[in-house]
Amino acid sequence: MARLGRPGLTDDQKQELWSRWRKGESLSDIGRSLEKHPASIFGVPRLFGGYCPSVRKRAQNALILEEREEISRGLSVGLSLRQIARDLDRSPSTISREIQRNGGMNRYRANIADSKAWDRARKLKLCRLSQ
Repeated sequence: MARLGRPGLTDDQKQELWSRWRKGESLSDIGRSLEKHPASIFGVPRLFGGYCPSVRKRAQNALILEEREEISRGLSVGLSLRQIARDLDRSPSTISREIQRNGGMNRYRANIADSKAWDRARKLKLCRLSQ
């Protein structure tokens, strides 16, 4: 079945695009090396103002997928929030907020919660001074 929409670039192609862009190669040369039309790759550097975006990583204090899975297992077994927090060495309020923002006690799913957290982290936020 044909793929609808623009296929775009794979992660490897984007990485090669940025490495060649930093070396100062033209979009035509980069397009030829990626076997893409230069106009189809023009939007990638333009989107980021010509600067390679930094690699996304989690904050040190953010919950990781394994911790979210422990929360999910604890809820299914019927453990209290405080017991789950004690097992994870986290604050009970952290566990409570995590559960409430991701479906509640009966509908919490670790994978869904993790993907939502990545999406929320990508969302642009105002700095404290502008608030």
